[in-house]
Amino acid sequence: METITLGQLLQAVNGQLLGEFDKNAPISHVDTDSRDIHPGSLFIPLAGERFDGHAYINAALESGAVGCLTQRERESYQPGKFYVKVPSTQRALRDLAAWYKEQFHIPFVAVTGSVGKTTAKDMLAAVLGVKYKVLKTEGNFNNNIGLPLTLLRLDSSHQIGVVEMGMDKFGEIDFLGGIVKPEVGVITNIGDAHIERLGSRENIFKAKCELLPHIKEDGLLVLNGDDPMLSTLRGKTPVQTVFCGQGEGLEYRAQILGGDGVSHIHCRLTTPSMDREVCIPALGEHMVYPTLIAAAVAERFGLTPDEIEQGIRQFVPTRMRMNILRRGNGIIILDDTYNANPQSMRAAISVLSDSQSSYKIAVLGDMLELGPFSPALHAEVGEYLGQAGIQCLVAVGEQSAAMAQGARDAGVPQVLYCQDKGEAMERLPMLLRRDCTILVKASRGMKMEDITAFLVKQTPEK
Repeated sequence: METITLGQLLQAVNGQLLGEFDKNAPISHVDTDSRDIHPGSLFIPLAGERFDGHAYINAALESGAVGCLTQRERESYQPGKFYVKVPSTQRALRDLAAWYKEQFHIPFVAVTGSVGKTTAKDMLAAVLGVKYKVLKTEGNFNNNIGLPLTLLRLDSSHQIGVVEMGMDKFGEIDFLGGIVKPEVGVITNIGDAHIERLGSRENIFKAKCELLPHIKEDGLLVLNGDDPMLSTLRGKTPVQTVFCGQGEGLEYRAQILGGDGVSHIHCRLTTPSMDREVCIPALGEHMVYPTLIAAAVAERFGLTPDEIEQGIRQFVPTRMRMNILRRGNGIIILDDTYNANPQSMRAAISVLSDSQSSYKIAVLGDMLELGPFSPALHAEVGEYLGQAGIQCLVAVGEQSAAMAQGARDAGVPQVLYCQDKGEAMERLPMLLRRDCTILVKASRGMKMEDITAFLVKQTPEK
């Protein structure tokens, strides 16, 4: 973050300074967690359902924050620290981020979608990074708190921004889009993630489309042309739009040519500016979509075909996003534990199916936030395991009982149901063998990375 002054903060959040203080006082960072305070920072106490950051204001100030926002008067004030009163600290965080972003005249790309947001963001950053210094969303900072904090990391060295936008209800994409006002918008697909709250895919589609009005008038919208809902937007969007996918007639198209089932896939990319074979350093046919999205955005910002290909080769996925862990005895662990929904489960199972190993094990946990659709959607994942030729399923969690039954019905040879991770870790060692590939995946709340760590300990080093 570039240093701003207290006076600029007051302007940005329309706040009331409590007491007298030098308005030229510098602010060099913004923190919302009192346990992680940077010297010279502004502390913004946020209020949630089970906590209120106002209780930690004194601790933050004592740890080095120069001042804070507050929604109410304080019983006491620490000397040498400033206090700025605002109606809502969360709204003030949004307003500060929006104001701060406007101090930098650089383009932004905003990415949303049910599946593949993070992968698309990482691929975009890798490709655009060949030519530009890129600010990108880190980790899961894609919500109404994380995105403003991402923007507040901007500094004078950045030339372009790539931000991810998540949501689980109406209004969130609209909220985030209003902060970013991107030059380019991307929607990766429409799936079942968060269907419990939104009720239907149609509503998920509407919620994702809240991004469209915020794209700048002369901007670009990049859509998955193979998605049946997104494809209906052709000719109906407020800005120039291009479609990506494997279907005929799309502006950005990929043809799968093969792969080694271990480290990469090989495909042919056809765009308005290039037609060449490229190697994508990741597994799964679904990887053509973030690659095509990156190509479309990169062409928008003037990258050459050689630069685009170079960026694709440099792609590295976020941790726990289909990370390939090679162990001894020919054992491969596919760590895709960051999150899961029905679409990403099938994509991951396809990667496992394409593995050249002689034995394939899926360790799959609950997919959360599916509401009344959960039993049927879990059963469908189990059925897909049978169609994909997976030899063994270890289903973990209450909701995964339906997945286990679906797998049995689909003819998966070995199906083990475990109520929790502890039971799964007791039973997994007996399944390990030479030349096997093990996929580990579930929703974030299941914390299945614990199983990945256990498997690493149970298998020899390469």
